[in-house]
Amino acid sequence: MTRSIPAQQGGTDLPDPGDPAFWALPRVQRLAAFARMRALDAPVLCGRGTGREFWALVRHADVAGASRRAGDFRSAPGVTTPEPAAWAKALFGNAMVNLDGAEHAALRRIVARSFTPRLLAAAEENVREVARRAVDGLAEAGAPGGSPADGPDFVRAVASRVPFEVICDLMGIPAGMRASVAARVDQASENAGVRRGLRIPGRGLRALAHLRLATARLARERRRRPAGDLVSALVAADVDGRGLTPRELGAFFSLLLVAGVETTRNAMAHGLALLTEHPEQRALLEADFDRYADGAMEEIVRHSTPIIQFRRTVAAECELGGHTFRPGEKTVLFYASANRDERVFDDPDAFDITRSPNPHLGYGGGGPHHCLGAHLARQEMKALFRELLSRPGGPWAAGPAELVDSSFDNRVRRMGVVRG
Repeated sequence: MTRSIPAQQGGTDLPDPGDPAFWALPRVQRLAAFARMRALDAPVLCGRGTGREFWALVRHADVAGASRRAGDFRSAPGVTTPEPAAWAKALFGNAMVNLDGAEHAALRRIVARSFTPRLLAAAEENVREVARRAVDGLAEAGAPGGSPADGPDFVRAVASRVPFEVICDLMGIPAGMRASVAARVDQASENAGVRRGLRIPGRGLRALAHLRLATARLARERRRRPAGDLVSALVAADVDGRGLTPRELGAFFSLLLVAGVETTRNAMAHGLALLTEHPEQRALLEADFDRYADGAMEEIVRHSTPIIQFRRTVAAECELGGHTFRPGEKTVLFYASANRDERVFDDPDAFDITRSPNPHLGYGGGGPHHCLGAHLARQEMKALFRELLSRPGGPWAAGPAELVDSSFDNRVRRMGVVRG
C-alpha cells in the first residue's frame, strides 16, 4: 500500500511520491495524484519521516522558477537520487548537470563552442541517413521474445539505434568500439540499480568506468590524430585559456552517451505509441508532415516527458510558490507534472500535435541547465518520423508499450510494431 501525504497538507488519501510504492502505480494514477497536488496552495513535503524528505514542485510556474533561479536552487551536490558519492566524483569526474555557477558556465561554454557550424551541418545530414538506415532495417528485424505476431521490438531495432549511432558518429567513435560502448550504455541505464523498487540512475559505476576508459583512449588518439569530430574538438578546446581536464572530458562523454541516447529513444518510442493510440493525429501529420512536424515533436515530448524529475538543493532562504524554503532542504522538480499543468495547457491530458503555444518543460525549465542536446534530439525525432510515416504500410505499435517502473525517467523497455 502506498504511503499517503499527511492530512494537513492535502489529505491522507493522496499518495506520496516519496514512497517507492508510488512509482509502481499505473502511470494514469500517478498523473492524477500530481493533478491533485497542483491544486493545493503550496508545495508538498514528501517522504516525511524517512530521512529523505523533499518538497515536491509540481506546478509549471514553480518548476520553471526554480530552474531559472539557480543561485537559490542548486544542482550540487547532485540532481539524481542518490546523490553521487564524493569518491565517485573524484574518480570519474562530475557530470555537468551536477555543477553550478562559474564552474558550470565555464564547462558549458567549452562544450557549446565545440559544436561548430561545420560539425552541426554534418550532424544534421548524418541524422537523416541514420534514420533512413534504421527504418530500412526494421523490416528485417526479428521479434526477440514474445509472439512473432507482435512484430520486431521498435525500441531495440530503431529507437535505441538512431540516437546511439548519431552520437557515436558525432563523437567519432570507431565502428570496432561501438558494440562494447552500446553494451555499457545499456548497463548504465537499464541496470543502473534498484533500491526499494526505484530505478536509481548513476549506480552502474562499473559500466560508467568502462565508458570513461574507452573515451579516454579515444581522446588520447584524437590528440595525436585529430579527425574533425566532437572528440577532436573537445580535446583541443581552449576557451578563455581553459580546456577540459581528462575527468571532465570523461564525465561529459558518459553523460552524452547515456543521457543523450536514453531520453531520445524514450521520446521516439512514446511518439510511435501516441500516434498509434491517436490515429487522427497520425493522419494529420502524414497528410502534411512539413506543416505539423515541429509541433508534433514538441507535443510528443510534452505528453511523454522522458525525464520525470530532477532534484535541487536550497542554497539560501527563499520563497517560491507560496512557501518559504530553508537552506539545505531538498526540492524535486517534477517535469511530468508541470507538463500537465491546467494553468498553462488547455486539456493537458489530450495529445494534440497542433497545440500552440506549447511551453513544455521536457528539455528543462530554462535557466543555465536547459538541455544542450535539445536541438539535436528534435532533429533526430523529426528525421525518424519523416521516414516512418513516408513509407507505404509504415509501422504501428502492436500494443501498449512495456514500461519500466522508475521515479526518474519514463523509460520504454519494449514495444512491438506491426506494418500498417
